[in-house]
Amino acid sequence: MGKGLSSFQIVLLAVFAALGVGAVLIFALATAGNGNGGVGPVSIWGTFNQTTVKTVIQKASDTDQRLLQVSYSQKDPTNFDATLANALSSGTGPDMFIMRGDQALFDAPKVFVIPTSQLTQSQFQATFADAANPFLSQSGTVGVPILIDPLVLYWNRDMLSSAGIAQPPQYWDQVPAMAAQITQKDDAGVIQRSAIALGTYKNIDRAKDILAMLIMQAGGQITALNSNGQVQAALTQGGGSSQAAQNALRFYTEFANPAQSDYTWNDSLPNARQAFASGELAMYIGYASEEGLIRATNPNLNYAVAPVPQIRGATNAIDGGAVYALAIPKTAKNGTGALTVSYLIASAQVDATLAQTLGLAPARRDAIATSTPQGYQDLYDKQALLVRSWQDPDPSQTDPIFQGMIEDTESGAIQVVDAIGRANQQIQHILDQEQPPTQ
Repeated sequence: MGKGLSSFQIVLLAVFAALGVGAVLIFALATAGNGNGGVGPVSIWGTFNQTTVKTVIQKASDTDQRLLQVSYSQKDPTNFDATLANALSSGTGPDMFIMRGDQALFDAPKVFVIPTSQLTQSQFQATFADAANPFLSQSGTVGVPILIDPLVLYWNRDMLSSAGIAQPPQYWDQVPAMAAQITQKDDAGVIQRSAIALGTYKNIDRAKDILAMLIMQAGGQITALNSNGQVQAALTQGGGSSQAAQNALRFYTEFANPAQSDYTWNDSLPNARQAFASGELAMYIGYASEEGLIRATNPNLNYAVAPVPQIRGATNAIDGGAVYALAIPKTAKNGTGALTVSYLIASAQVDATLAQTLGLAPARRDAIATSTPQGYQDLYDKQALLVRSWQDPDPSQTDPIFQGMIEDTESGAIQVVDAIGRANQQIQHILDQEQPPTQ
């Protein structure tokens, strides 16, 4: 980052100064009035459905004309990060993009940061659910939160009923017995029907998210801020966190261990979501946003959605998931217009509409409180308030670290304590490379 301020930053700071420092006041003023003042064209990139997002923005523009010149382009999620980086470096990028929470730390140098003098941490946290905390940095807010995609438990009513089970598990200590009841194997011990997709990495799309959630539920951390305000690896921080991570990893991988009575999953089985949609898997942990995909894949599947299990007796319930924000790159051609648009989209009414249309939960607390329940929306909203996130230094590098933790433990290549220790060192190495030393 350069030492000087860009013209956009200078103008933006002046705008903030004129608006005042309160988060609620900023949102109120940004969205107040008759909406007739133009902000110019603002382009947004993201991975959500183009037709859905465009429809919501167009509908909102009926009452606020500042959204009339907003365009949205859907990009391929498999290469979105690379596509965005190339576009930003060549000056052909958007005025705003939808940033994932696990990219916030990595993408922070690319975007304009709303300074803490204008939007304090307490104001941010009073406005947005705790899941949005990765968008907070030492210097300010790197994105305006809009959406939360919580992890939920999909369960097959017929498969649980056939095993004499009336309800999905509320607590993790119920799952091993259910796995033993539901799992079916042939005479050679080959799994024919599985209870739950846990224990592996490659055929469970949300393996990293599930393991991270288990660690946090057990009282551990993956990363944390040190006394200098920098992010550091925390899997082995203190005895409690280290033990929590070990317990979580041991529990997760036991379902893929043939020597265990709750053995129900392995690498040779199909993709977890596909197995659930085809009726071969009784319980699947996935994002709320996957519900439409499951329904479309098999409209006749008799399934329901429930909260993810918790640790019995835990003081606080914790969920995992993904969170998204609108971020303004430093190369934005219309940065001031993009800021106004980000606040308009993040207003309670538009945020709630966008979330419900996409099958997600809004990031704003007041939008969650006032959203209209339909289908599983009430469940998603409640789970969104429980989502806890961690600051991921770079998903492209930490994904294989989690894969190594899981697969090395599952195969017995190394002990659980060594898998956790090595992962902690690897995460810290990434952070040491990306964070400048403190002065």
